[in-house]
Amino acid sequence: MLRTHQTMKLITPYIIKLHRIYSTNILVLLNLGERQEKQQREKTMSSLDSPNPSFAIRETTPTGTAPSTFLRSISTKEPSFSTFPYSPPRFSSPISLHTSPLSSPRHPFNPTAAAGSSSPETSSSYRCISSVLKKDGQILCIAVGNGFIYTGSDSNVIRIWKQPEFTECGRLKAKTSMVVAMEVSHDRVYAAYGDGKIRVWRSTWDSGVKHVKLATIPKTGGAVRNLIVGKDKMMKHMGPITSIAINVSDDTLYSASLDKTIKVWRIRDSKCIETIQAHSEPINALVVADDGVLYSASDDATVRVWRRYFYSENQLHTLILTLTAKYSPVKTLTLTLDDGLLYGGCTDGYIHYWHKGWFSSQLQYGGALQGHTHAVMCLASVANYVISGSADSTSRVWAREQDGRHTMLAVLVGHRGPIRCAIAFLGRFGEETEDEYCTICTGSLDGVLKMWRVTRPKSSCGHLNKTNGHEYFELQEG
Repeated sequence: MLRTHQTMKLITPYIIKLHRIYSTNILVLLNLGERQEKQQREKTMSSLDSPNPSFAIRETTPTGTAPSTFLRSISTKEPSFSTFPYSPPRFSSPISLHTSPLSSPRHPFNPTAAAGSSSPETSSSYRCISSVLKKDGQILCIAVGNGFIYTGSDSNVIRIWKQPEFTECGRLKAKTSMVVAMEVSHDRVYAAYGDGKIRVWRSTWDSGVKHVKLATIPKTGGAVRNLIVGKDKMMKHMGPITSIAINVSDDTLYSASLDKTIKVWRIRDSKCIETIQAHSEPINALVVADDGVLYSASDDATVRVWRRYFYSENQLHTLILTLTAKYSPVKTLTLTLDDGLLYGGCTDGYIHYWHKGWFSSQLQYGGALQGHTHAVMCLASVANYVISGSADSTSRVWAREQDGRHTMLAVLVGHRGPIRCAIAFLGRFGEETEDEYCTICTGSLDGVLKMWRVTRPKSSCGHLNKTNGHEYFELQEG
């Protein structure tokens, strides 16, 4: 005990000295931290007064309304496309385009002023009327016909929705998964799957609505025989199918693929009658006009126009025109009902459009619609409306006025992922109402299917009424 007491007396001064040094260092560190925090606050406050719009606080007007300037984001930050089966969006540098005044990329969009300059009778309103989430994964395609809406997804199920109730009334199943493209023509449903094949169903109304599977394109037995004799490469796409289109009057089905080709199928016997080496990069979209002209869009930043000449010996398709999209890959196409306008959505967020002349080879560039900050992934048109869906998770509704200008009517916000597909129709499948309204169905990679309604008085000039914003209904899960 005596030895321990002597040891403690010897080391106590050293312990006291170490404690004082430690306390001093703690005080120094605390003071340094306070100074750094103060400097950071001063730096943040000074940055808020910066003229750079990327760091500026959104100012409010004396009435508390939003600022009048709509600034386009120049961020290259993209949503995740790790599970998306197609190539991710690529951006090109902004360029000057000749456009109509209200659709110019350089023209500020002022929804508040637009609403204030129009009376309530001439404004437009929009809302989400239904939102459905199924356990099918990403929604990749939508088609409409015969009073039904068909949706395809990552799963092997095509869901059938009855209108106008928007209730599920049936399913189409296959042994393979991932429905990447769909078309409905008369009583036939055509669906392209991830295995590179197209399944065909026929709708029947005997004792209720039923769908009977008719064929698989290419035929399974034919594909095996062609593989044995070495002709499989001529029959089947060497890459995933990205789009399909139908020319009923010509008994022809078109399919486009990431292998840069377009295949022409004769519907009555499911035979491939032609393979078109169409583009230098993967093909993303196809659309056929009533006069039989075929349009194809590709990652090579072009839209190509094809015509089949029946008076020629082999009746093959011939390239008659190439349209450029200002160095930006074209992801989607749509035609107006009268085939008078062709729209193409690009990865830089622009929607280019061309006016069609008297002949199929006469297409004049009309301008571009700008509003999306990421790639435009789908387009739909009905009457004078154009609907666009984007990787920025929004849909935009445009109205084409009588003078040729385009007015943005609404920005539909609600999805939490890129919008892959959209369809639109007037009223409830064409019913007449006092006010003209457009029903829109959008499908997203977030797995949610939404139904929207945009109402516009017939005397409206197409301005946005900000007070009637989007409304969200309870999500139905199944």
